[in-house]
Amino acid sequence: MERKDDQLRALQRCFKSIEEPVNMNNSEDADSDLYTNRNRSRSSFDEGSIYISCTRPHSLEDPGKPYSSHSPVIKTGWLDKTPPKGTLIFQKRWVTLDAEFLRYYQNEKEVFSKRFIAISTIAEVLSVGEQKFEVVTKNRTFLFRAENSAVRGEWVAVLKETIQQRSASDAGGDSYGEKQGYLEMNGYRSKLFIVVSADRVFLYMNSEERSQGIGITCIDMNMGSVKSSDTRAFSINTCYKLFSFVAETTQQRDEWVEAMQACIGRSLSSDTVVWSVWVEESNRRCADCGDEDPDWASVNLCVVICKRCAGVHQSLGPSVSKVRSLRMDEKVWTDSLIQVFLQLGNDRSNLFWASNVPPSETIRPSSNSEERQTFIKTKYCQRKYRQYHRLFGRQEDLNKALCKSVQTGDLLETMSLVFCGADVNCPTGDPDVPNPLCIAQNYGRKLQEEFLFHNLNTEFPGVQDVERVIPQAAVSIPHAGILFKIGSTTRAVTERKGKGDFSQRWCILDKGVLKYFDGEKRAHPCGEIKMSDVQCLVVNPLGKHGYLHTFELYQISGRIHLFGADTPDSVQQWIETIAKAIVPPEAERMASWSFERVGRLRYTEGPNPHSPRACWVAAGGSTLLVLFHASDRPESIDLRKLQELCVQPEPGPVVLVDRGRTLRLEGDRRADFPGWVSSLQQGAGGGDGPLDQQQLTGTDVPVIVDRCLGFITQYGLKSEGIYRKAGVQSKVTALLSSLCLDARRVQLTEGDHQVDDVANAVKRFLRNVREGVFGREQASLPWLQTVALSEKSQRISQYQALLASLPPVHRATLGAVINHLYCVQCFAEENKMDAHSLSIVFGPTLFQADGTDKSAGQVVEDLVQHYQAVFDVDAELFKRQIDMISHIIRAKEDQPDEGPLTPRTICGIYLEVKEEGSELLVQVSQTMTAMEVVSEVLRRRTISPQPEDYWSCFLVNDKEDMERPLHYQEQVLPVYFSLDKDCHLLIKKNDYMKTILTCTDGWVNVTRNGHVQFCEEKGQRAKGSFSRRYCVVTATSLEIYKTQKSNHPEKECHLQALKVYCGIRKKLQPPSSWGMTVEWTQDQHEMHRWYLCCESDHELTDWLATFLLLQHNGDLWPGTS
Repeated sequence: MERKDDQLRALQRCFKSIEEPVNMNNSEDADSDLYTNRNRSRSSFDEGSIYISCTRPHSLEDPGKPYSSHSPVIKTGWLDKTPPKGTLIFQKRWVTLDAEFLRYYQNEKEVFSKRFIAISTIAEVLSVGEQKFEVVTKNRTFLFRAENSAVRGEWVAVLKETIQQRSASDAGGDSYGEKQGYLEMNGYRSKLFIVVSADRVFLYMNSEERSQGIGITCIDMNMGSVKSSDTRAFSINTCYKLFSFVAETTQQRDEWVEAMQACIGRSLSSDTVVWSVWVEESNRRCADCGDEDPDWASVNLCVVICKRCAGVHQSLGPSVSKVRSLRMDEKVWTDSLIQVFLQLGNDRSNLFWASNVPPSETIRPSSNSEERQTFIKTKYCQRKYRQYHRLFGRQEDLNKALCKSVQTGDLLETMSLVFCGADVNCPTGDPDVPNPLCIAQNYGRKLQEEFLFHNLNTEFPGVQDVERVIPQAAVSIPHAGILFKIGSTTRAVTERKGKGDFSQRWCILDKGVLKYFDGEKRAHPCGEIKMSDVQCLVVNPLGKHGYLHTFELYQISGRIHLFGADTPDSVQQWIETIAKAIVPPEAERMASWSFERVGRLRYTEGPNPHSPRACWVAAGGSTLLVLFHASDRPESIDLRKLQELCVQPEPGPVVLVDRGRTLRLEGDRRADFPGWVSSLQQGAGGGDGPLDQQQLTGTDVPVIVDRCLGFITQYGLKSEGIYRKAGVQSKVTALLSSLCLDARRVQLTEGDHQVDDVANAVKRFLRNVREGVFGREQASLPWLQTVALSEKSQRISQYQALLASLPPVHRATLGAVINHLYCVQCFAEENKMDAHSLSIVFGPTLFQADGTDKSAGQVVEDLVQHYQAVFDVDAELFKRQIDMISHIIRAKEDQPDEGPLTPRTICGIYLEVKEEGSELLVQVSQTMTAMEVVSEVLRRRTISPQPEDYWSCFLVNDKEDMERPLHYQEQVLPVYFSLDKDCHLLIKKNDYMKTILTCTDGWVNVTRNGHVQFCEEKGQRAKGSFSRRYCVVTATSLEIYKTQKSNHPEKECHLQALKVYCGIRKKLQPPSSWGMTVEWTQDQHEMHRWYLCCESDHELTDWLATFLLLQHNGDLWPGTS
């Protein structure tokens, strides 16, 4: 059996690679099945098969998706089948077998079968002759022919095994059909028998065939939609075929449509979550009425409820009860949320919610809507039946108790505190853990964190909304006027709304509430929006909707409101007033700024992405303003100058790397978050915009220009005819398209890109960029007129004045280009491109001219020849640049000719001490080791190392007061890329190494144990002070025990995952000066630091030696292993 299972899995893998379709004669109009009696005394043919022409697209890799059967495919292949009308010529069919059906198709690309046979109706499978076999049902026999006897044997064996494993069931697998009957189907003369069953629709020739388990095809409704017309017709639309039906009456049509829509709903649901939640027996009864098998829940109230009770919960609004389906809202149900419902369960939850329910007020599954509504409102809004906490009414004590409870695993206590008035957002006074949610995260209480997260915005008696959401209440700004509004929705408004879709409303914003009325004199509002419930304000582009000026408000509850008007002053005043009402006082600068959107997001930064905090963010153009937690003013981020912008798959965060800092912005699947992502991507630059809308480096040079010029400087300065020779046009176009799309992600390497292609790409960019380098056409005229001045000094002065008048990005771009051209002409003997030759090429390019005006070339030649004077370049810095370029050229020439050149990165490395003038720019390849970098630096400084000198490369962290010597075989580039702003690489003598090699000479047992002073840091916060612990280092792990007699370690980490540094952060006040820092990362994201203090320098050396010897198998220095 095990061997057969392996064969079946192999066949399934083969099936996923669809072969090219066989070219067949498609003249056949019908197909049939040969059927005989069991004694084969006579035969007849089924001539009623229907051909449904539909093929899979070539891009579909798996023919089982999305129209696969509910069971995995067991076997597939080509078989010959008896043809219609009794002819003796077999016809080829693509046949599939799963646990439910044997189906055959016109070819392997088709989605819908020509016929299917229910496995439950197959009595036996018989081999006939050499290559044939019969599939025998109660009423018919189907004859197939395989390619050879071996293939026939495989089919017969697999069919028999499948039949044995298939338990007896009703024919067709659809005996539980919700609706069945005859319908006309467009294109066919006779009516078909249709069965809607579970999440599929089955098509049969007639009801008799249905009872026999032999049908035409079935439609999986998970990718289908149903549409009815004004007549008796309706259709099932799939992405592969349209099935059109006609009912006898409009009433029947409506019944069919309703049944099929219910079928679609079932197909889109999943039973995974509901069965997981039902593991807790009490969750199989509705928490309110006791009905069986409830499949809805309130995720903040922590009760599982039936469909009828869920409708009442939804009417209460998401600020009271957040209702989610256990079947259809699968994304909401994280593992932690499921565990919350398993730990609490309806019985335990009702110990709180329903501890005092009078028997006369209880409801049952048979209760009517009015009784149900009264009970649920009394239970959850008035909270009449709850078990009052002993601290009820004492707000401060409730808050303190909540902060303690979330550190434990007692969810019921936390729920009791929260729903008796404890403030979920109460301040703790600790900036590192400012609220109960952060406390739960810090203590690793995932279930407490999940519960608090879903109750962040629940309405609690006695807690003001403004205090709950905004740390300091925004100033009340009364404002009134006419706006036009459409009805609120829960989905982003993507389609254009005309003026007819809007209704005029009289709006009043006062005391943090925006109310809108049918008219100015109306006493009762049509609705209201609490400013504390607004998480995002979006200003739409002009003309996006029927009204010229529109804006949107996104609420925490998920509702979206669209307002508009044609008067810009009025709308702008509303936008500014609303913004001031929703942001805290520290972010008031955002409200008065010309933003495109402003709102709240969650963020993390640094090595720990699991402690998100709230921040206020405003986006406009290429600027992002962020008010971080505990900050008193917004921080400005230039999106164009980001080092990286990475959009993670939904629902992941957007990762921004700005000046070495990594910032993650999260939206928690909110409807407004895709808009934030789009704004960030647009603001980050690129595309066909002018220079100041491109992605920029820190020096305001477009990344496209910087990357291309840097590549040519590194690989093309001696290329003959550089910038004059044409590249491969297709490659130039493809490269420029990639650069314009996202230049930051394009890595130019010599193996993949040719110098002439890159040169032509940057020329084409400069020639075509909107507004050019010198600005619009009129702005370039003074430059062209300057060449008429006869005196060189006058021309230089005029160029300097014109340069100063350019916008910053244009000025920086022109400076980078001319600087590069100056370097190119320095190697004119090799590349044959002097200043004059370059000016002929770049004059028309930079001025975006046709080349007829020679003045453009003369300007470029002047700028190249007088580069230092015009651009006021510091002579020392310029000399350093030329030296670096010369070094690059020499390094390239020293590299062997054979094989591809290894891409290199220029790294800044210090020698002996970090001070001005001690930094060296070293080209480091991906495979370069620490020893090779040390040798290169010492060679550059003409230092001859002595045998007793152990020169090493150190990673130095100034902020943490620690350093780590890189192993001599460790690759340097990954370490260099991981450095943050407080770290650098330093080459110096390794004083530890000589001592370690001396003291370990002759060691037999490398493991070590002993007492140390220990302190731990998890994430970004040190926990407690130093305490005495027993430390054990084995061949595989580092173990920390509370005492020497302890049987189990308090903490443990795999030895190879550790990075051991010398030194401890001074702010921790270590008990001795002989300490080391052990750093390791858990689950690739959570960083831990352990601080170990020793009593002497000798003891510290022994510990370091033990770590290094075990981590590197005794190979500490070349020749010592």
